[in-house]
Amino acid sequence: MKHVRSITEIGKAGVLAIIERAKQMAEINSRPIPKVPALRGKTVVSLFLEDSTRTRVSFEDSCK
Repeated sequence: MKHVRSITEIGKAGVLAIIERAKQMAEINSRPIPKVPALRGKTVVSLFLEDSTRTRVSFEDSCK
């Protein structure tokens, strides 16, 4: 998605697309196991070059 500086740059169709995507994500998040279909068949990898437990754990949680 492009950078948005103003709501007028998005337009009505863009706003409706964002709302629709938010509804889809809310439905996915309400599932017992919230898996995102867009990631089906993909591999998610975290690469950390410095030790940081807090950052590593945050990224691991977000990848689940």
